[in-house]
Amino acid sequence: MPKLTVDGIELEVPAGATVLQACELAGKEIPRFCYHERLSIAGNCRMCLVEVKPGPPKPQASCALPAAEGQDIRTDSPMVKKAREGVMEFLLINHPLDCPICDQGGECDLQDQSIAYGKGHSRYDENKRAVTEKYMGPIVKTVMTRCIQCTRCIRFAEEVAGVPEIGAIGRGEDMQITTYLEHAAQSELSGNVVDLCPVGALTSKPYAFEARPWELKKTFAIDVMDAVGTNIRLDSRGRQVLRALPRINEDVNEEWASDKTRHAVDGLVRRRLDQPFVRRDGKLIPATWDEAFAGIAQAAARAGSNVAAIAGDLLDCETMYAAKALLRSLGSDLLEGRQTGLSYDVTNLAAVNFNSTIAGIEEADAILLIGTDVRREAPLVNTRIRKAIKKGAQVFAVGPENDLTYKVEWLGNDLALLGKLSKNVLEVFKNAAKPAVIVGGGALNNGLGAALALVPKLGLVKEGWNGFNVLHMAASRMGGLMLGYAQAGGIADVVAKAPKLTFFLGADEVDFSKFSDSFNVYIGHHGDKGAHAADVILPGAAYSEKPGTYVNLEGRVQRGDRAVFPPGDAREDWTILRALSAALGKPLPFDTLAQLRAAMASEVPALGVEGLATFAWAPPKLDAKASGPVGYPIKDFYLTNAICRASPTMERCSAELVHGEQYLEAAE
Repeated sequence: MPKLTVDGIELEVPAGATVLQACELAGKEIPRFCYHERLSIAGNCRMCLVEVKPGPPKPQASCALPAAEGQDIRTDSPMVKKAREGVMEFLLINHPLDCPICDQGGECDLQDQSIAYGKGHSRYDENKRAVTEKYMGPIVKTVMTRCIQCTRCIRFAEEVAGVPEIGAIGRGEDMQITTYLEHAAQSELSGNVVDLCPVGALTSKPYAFEARPWELKKTFAIDVMDAVGTNIRLDSRGRQVLRALPRINEDVNEEWASDKTRHAVDGLVRRRLDQPFVRRDGKLIPATWDEAFAGIAQAAARAGSNVAAIAGDLLDCETMYAAKALLRSLGSDLLEGRQTGLSYDVTNLAAVNFNSTIAGIEEADAILLIGTDVRREAPLVNTRIRKAIKKGAQVFAVGPENDLTYKVEWLGNDLALLGKLSKNVLEVFKNAAKPAVIVGGGALNNGLGAALALVPKLGLVKEGWNGFNVLHMAASRMGGLMLGYAQAGGIADVVAKAPKLTFFLGADEVDFSKFSDSFNVYIGHHGDKGAHAADVILPGAAYSEKPGTYVNLEGRVQRGDRAVFPPGDAREDWTILRALSAALGKPLPFDTLAQLRAAMASEVPALGVEGLATFAWAPPKLDAKASGPVGYPIKDFYLTNAICRASPTMERCSAELVHGEQYLEAAE
């Protein structure tokens, strides 16, 4: 490990570190535009200049210079100060004075660094360069005259997203950043280039001119658009969430978020349920809470203990626990969370968990994908698999061929292949130190037994490593399984018992025709499929409107806070269930969220502690025979739940990026 000096501070740095990293270890701030910790080094903005001895008597770019033994680095010398001022002067030659009308104002690196490291005046008085705007689709708004060619967006698209469609054309002053033939960016991670852009050249199109950053209240939350559990920050003003941004969590999402996570938030204020409804003479009419509860009480009296609860995909654990407690008081344990019909064995939660962990899958050196379209089901797991491939991992897949953004050896589309893997595949896994299998929703029902049979054959479980992974797609799935929301035969068991009263907890993907003889109560936040099939609607809160506990696909327990209040008469779901229990004469034993969480933790201790839950590896003995083609469950990445279907941005993304519709923009 090299020893060096930074501004008189002696320190030891890891081998392979750059001078910029060494300066940061010494607590020195180094300005930069092109350098980013998660992208390759470009070394083209020259803002990170420092003075290094021994070496040429000139400033050097610290991001591209390896740290070496005996270096004496100066970050504050007159030479460095003058050099940085010169670089900033060059960068601002053509930059327009758009600060008062630029969406990046208040969050702009160029703004901040020109104040901290700039000269205060410019010697250039020539006309500024102008660049025509580029079209990058419904997510990214461009003002390319502001671009300083840092190339962060190019490197992100190629290295992280794996869709190398942003590039540079021209040279020198004529260089321009654009997508190929100016079509919409096809990546489901394209919104991250907005965070990466150090100027206002790439900004968020749906958020454009909505607010300034200092007007917004910032709330830490957990995303529910998939099962990854992306850590996000919800920025709200008044009673509306205006944007969602990723928070850094190295174990889960690093610092990225999918476009659905970022931009489905405009669906939170559309098609909302804001008062109770009761069905009379075939029509849903507005009602009071007392009228709605009275109707449910009558149905409960007729149903007795023949009551069921079906949990939706976006649900928090508190709501599921409160519903479970209510059904228990009515004498029922008919709970199910796999609303689309999945019925895999859940006798051992480790056998349906992502055991390698999201960060750990990067270390895998051989990966077999079974019935999973990782790119759409969990985009941020897909980025980790890309990193594993860069380290030398080989990826094989069983399922319909599609573009996962990396090289895959497709074995075919028949689950019977799991029982007769080729010698080549077996050899790769035999030689792998950390082999992994990922089972997706397309193979869970009829392929889980065959996948588990591969554990000893491929050596997936060994000391310090469990390479058997199940990829869930619903934010509520693992929490629901921990709380017992799983019948042996799935939702078919619920249908077979013909419940007289059924609670649909934000469940919109159910086949409601099978519940035509039941009195259906929908507790949710959007007027979607579930509300249309309900006899009584009780307006609940969306994930942004309640504190909640969520368990992601790797069993990580996380908690989010409330950013805004629910609209109208809508209430937090658990409080609805608590009030309903009193109306039914079966009051639940908790009156506050803290009491509910304490009761939930006493029943399922893992839900009381944030962090990775541990499940003992004791896989069930299942039928290892499997056959038939795989069908990927996600047909349209942008319209997978009620919030997305209410979002104009997601509707446009679906039309343009999935269905190929063209949007012509007016000339300006």
